Amino acid sequence: MSSESTEAGTPARWRRLFVLLPLLVFLGLAGLFLSQLLSGRDVSEVPSALIGLPAPQTNLPPLEGSSLPGLDSKAFAGKVTLVNVFASWCAPCRDEHPVLLALSKDKRFVLAALNYKDEPANARRFLGEVGNPYQAIGVDEAGRAAIDWGVYGVPETFVVGKDGKIAYKHVGPITAESAETLLLPQIEKALAAH
Repeated sequence: MSSESTEAGTPARWRRLFVLLPLLVFLGLAGLFLSQLLSGRDVSEVPSALIGLPAPQTNLPPLEGSSLPGLDSKAFAGKVTLVNVFASWCAPCRDEHPVLLALSKDKRFVLAALNYKDEPANARRFLGEVGNPYQAIGVDEAGRAAIDWGVYGVPETFVVGKDGKIAYKHVGPITAESAETLLLPQIEKALAAH
């Protein structure tokens, strides 16, 4: 009699386990996500292994049909440079463009661009529509230079110090608020460094 009740109880236990298992997995994941939300850490911040290291050796050709030079990391020496990664097909790039135009008025640093996986005609049309804040534009058709820079997606912006080292990386579109609270303090810090 006890062997019959044990055999009959085994499938019932497995059924209960299969019913409870998804609930337990859900509760575990919900707890993990809740702890991340309550941690106070900025989840939009993506760390960069390149901070404090020399900017990757980059020598990209200029945007076809533009009078601007390409992107050459040798040109970073002795000046603070913002390297903005953009593409004409990138909607957030269009959103951040007014902020870049405002930043380009500050002549204490160079605003350069890495045009990521874009058609030259589309990039020229984009800049013709929204304005060109850049002093140099390097074309990265295959996306290889972006890999060297550790780009996750567009747009991203790097602050390169006078020493040629990456001082800061901003992931995502620059807003007026993030320019004021995050980017400009990093630029000022890089400008003050010897």
